[in-house]
Amino acid sequence: MGIKIRKLLVILIITIPVVSYSGCKKQPKCGCDGDVLFSITDQVFDHSTVVYNTSGSNAYFFVYSGLGAYYDTYYFCNPSEMFTKYSSIASDEQVKLSGDVYWDCSYVTSASSSSSSSSYYYSYYKVYNIKVTALESSLYGKK
Repeated sequence: MGIKIRKLLVILIITIPVVSYSGCKKQPKCGCDGDVLFSITDQVFDHSTVVYNTSGSNAYFFVYSGLGAYYDTYYFCNPSEMFTKYSSIASDEQVKLSGDVYWDCSYVTSASSSSSSSSYYYSYYKVYNIKVTALESSLYGKK
């Protein structure tokens, strides 16, 4: 009788993990062609918050993360495409922005390969890519 119970326990110990395993959780793909994390719709920013380089080939903005002095950074996937729209908005007006947000691949790589002490730092700020679909002067007008 004791041998049958031990065999049954061994079978249960082996089969329960196999049956209860639900597989790996799919991680979102990073980068501008990855999986959309969320969308921003008609978010209003000060004109100076959106930063472009002089040639219009690089753009980003910061959003307060809510944790101390940390800000999340959003790099444009399509800065050149939006540069003329951004340039047409007067510097004393506010900017209304919409777009789809993705994980930035360099941030994901750095955060996942960091040591435990610096991974604590990565939990305070995040870096994203955003494919901007609309960039225009805000209805709220000037600051």
